[in-house]
Amino acid sequence: MLTLNQLLPRPAKHVEAATAYAHPAPPEGHLRANFVASVDGAAALDGRVGALTGPADQRLLVLLRSLCDVLLVGAGTVRAEGYGAVRAQPALADVRRAAGQQEAPRLAVLTRNIELDLGSSAFTEAPARPIVVTTEAADPARVREAEKVADVLVAGERTVDLRLARQLLVEAGFPRILSEGGPRVLAELYANDLVDELDLAISPMVTSGDAPRITDGPALPVPLPLHLAAGFERDGFLFLRYLRAAPSI
Repeated sequence: MLTLNQLLPRPAKHVEAATAYAHPAPPEGHLRANFVASVDGAAALDGRVGALTGPADQRLLVLLRSLCDVLLVGAGTVRAEGYGAVRAQPALADVRRAAGQQEAPRLAVLTRNIELDLGSSAFTEAPARPIVVTTEAADPARVREAEKVADVLVAGERTVDLRLARQLLVEAGFPRILSEGGPRVLAELYANDLVDELDLAISPMVTSGDAPRITDGPALPVPLPLHLAAGFERDGFLFLRYLRAAPSI
């Protein structure tokens, strides 16, 4: 199992990551976003997130997927990163059963018009049937094709209504939601005040250039304060858990 060196809220060596990142599941759901960025803020290198990662970050990514009910990803990220079948770590099977979760997390892809490779392993080899979250404007023929390999949820007329998408996923029995992107999706999630937790990995490299940040969208009307709940280190990476800041009184 993955262990991390805890820096905050109090120093501790070899903390079990599965315990440190236990995923809450309140009735209204909990949306956790997991992203990596370089020290100077780049969210991608040569157009890909994977170029920023390392062994520790990859292991934590797999762990977070293993703790969620559904992995929420934009279609562009699925295409760019070459997503395959989403599986849970066998070592966490008992944890999932104790939490009343299905054997494997579901992949949920946000797509306005279902421009997806429905023959990819992300769909054909998935241990749990994926979900396509689309719009009323999607081509009916593409919807029928998608329904052969996935459950289809309609959330919105011409663009995906993220607030409705979250509601539909929670109502379908998937309260533990993990989002991996991309930056545009995260910006829209924040714009709709839907992010409960941001898990940010700081990669120990500097890239310069004009790569996007982890959010890629219009500025928020008012900057959103966050609460740093925990911080960890492993192999030069910093892993930071940010929660919603408590409202000021």
